[in-house]
Amino acid sequence: MTMMKRTLFAVFFLPLLVSACSVELPGSGEAPRLFVLSPKSSFEPGLPKADWQLLIDTPITAAGLSSQRIALNRNRLEMEYFANAGWTDSLPNLVQRLMIESFENSGKIVSVGRQAIGLRANFIVNTDLREFQAEYDPANPTAPPVAHVKINAKLIKMPQRRIVASHTFEHAVEAKSGKMEDIIRAFDLALGKALKRIVGWTLTNGDDQIKQAAQG
Repeated sequence: MTMMKRTLFAVFFLPLLVSACSVELPGSGEAPRLFVLSPKSSFEPGLPKADWQLLIDTPITAAGLSSQRIALNRNRLEMEYFANAGWTDSLPNLVQRLMIESFENSGKIVSVGRQAIGLRANFIVNTDLREFQAEYDPANPTAPPVAHVKINAKLIKMPQRRIVASHTFEHAVEAKSGKMEDIIRAFDLALGKALKRIVGWTLTNGDDQIKQAAQG
């Protein structure tokens, strides 16, 4: 290769090399932080003991919440997500698992599981995740957000598939700060309050239905 050709090669090839080196390769970015939430482990005393079988259906939710991404609202007309942060599982699967574990932790029911396993059950709990986001105050955007959790639950009697009780559980907990760890703690507290009430509500209403059937 002549000196002139070497010079032309360097002039045209070097920018391409620099450009190629600046391209971010898949997987080379910052890994997202994954967060978990905890099941409820303490409950009101005097809950009835269930000798019947319960299945927990996968919660339904809007598409914007049905993922591993952690949602936030700066205004009521737009949904956003925290960057580089997510749940360890899709939100519906995460809440379903925590609900099952909460029922198990109550010590009041042994036969509880996912509806997907196909066991015969006396009751099924269907839930709808209507709110599950961190909400910022537009009038004070630097203030810590509020973790807003709203779950509608329906108790369905089997095999009739008849809704025998329905209730909406809603809780909002303000984070101690705008740090991600504090926001997750607020979610944990808000969801924990909802799970505690759902367990008690289900056991009480299920027990009432069993007693009514025995008397009838």
